[in-house]
Amino acid sequence: MFKRIYLLVLFSIITTTAALAQGSLDIHFNGLGFMDNREYKDFVARSRTYSGVRTTLDLGLNIDSLNHFIVGANGIHEFGAKPYFLKVNPVAYYSFTGKSWLFNAGAFPREGLLDDYPRALLNDTLRYYRPNVEGLLARYHNAHFTETGWIDWVSRQTVTDREQFLFGFSGKYRPSLTGPFYVSHYFLLEHDAGAEVLLPDDHIQDNGGGQVRLGLDFSHKTILDSLSIEAGGMMSFERVRGVDGFHKPAGFVANAYLSWKRFALFDEFYKGQGSHIIYGDAFYEKKTYNRLDIIYTPFLYKRVKGQFILSLHQTPGYSSNQEAFRVTVDLGRQTLVRFKD
Repeated sequence: MFKRIYLLVLFSIITTTAALAQGSLDIHFNGLGFMDNREYKDFVARSRTYSGVRTTLDLGLNIDSLNHFIVGANGIHEFGAKPYFLKVNPVAYYSFTGKSWLFNAGAFPREGLLDDYPRALLNDTLRYYRPNVEGLLARYHNAHFTETGWIDWVSRQTVTDREQFLFGFSGKYRPSLTGPFYVSHYFLLEHDAGAEVLLPDDHIQDNGGGQVRLGLDFSHKTILDSLSIEAGGMMSFERVRGVDGFHKPAGFVANAYLSWKRFALFDEFYKGQGSHIIYGDAFYEKKTYNRLDIIYTPFLYKRVKGQFILSLHQTPGYSSNQEAFRVTVDLGRQTLVRFKD
């Protein structure tokens, strides 16, 4: 059914261009290559190497400066895998881009929209294996304030498949454009309603979490290129309806980021009760956790970026490591045709 709708949207866009009196048709290509080796002493079953390449190609029909329709495909190939493409995700969405508002509806990339979420809430493998949001997203922003709300449909309910969707909101408030202080927040919740035929021992479940942080941004105010410090609180939410109420473990979070030329350090710290967040990083199930990322960017050009990241994970009694190399290529949106009056 979805394939038919996707083809119908693509056909409609192509046929509509002939009737347009203004606007343009553009093309966009984005590529991600990754090699991510994880040696997790805490989670031996999750010690594995993720390696592959993900490519995205889409066409954008710009009715005017505000209204856009984008259709394309996003495919992933894991090195050594057969068949060649592990999965191809359709890209098909409407986008409204105003002065203060952004609105997306359909299947669209999460990159640049939700990739700033803390790894405690949305883990970093989503970038490899679930790059799109399938649903809605709205963002309002001005000079001091940004707020984003979204819903992402994970699974459509059938006789055997569960109904699952994520929704959340995040934002940042900076009272002074010249001052370093800001406040940020992140929240998400997964709703799992089960399949059409709910088994007697199965129940509707809810799982998620949130963070509120106070931050100081001293970027370009020291000899460093970037320097920021954040600290705040985290709480997770989990319940099985009909069995118990919400479990709400909480804790303290802090992080610091600094960069100078091609080198950067990013340190994250958590102390509190362990949290089980389905789409979050499993390390936050521990009561104490520290992660240090040592980042080196050997090449950085206008449309190409390559990074080596050494991550050191510390939990009580364990020391784990992770080595990753990622290269991204983004050619930007290139105009193919401009429609004239």
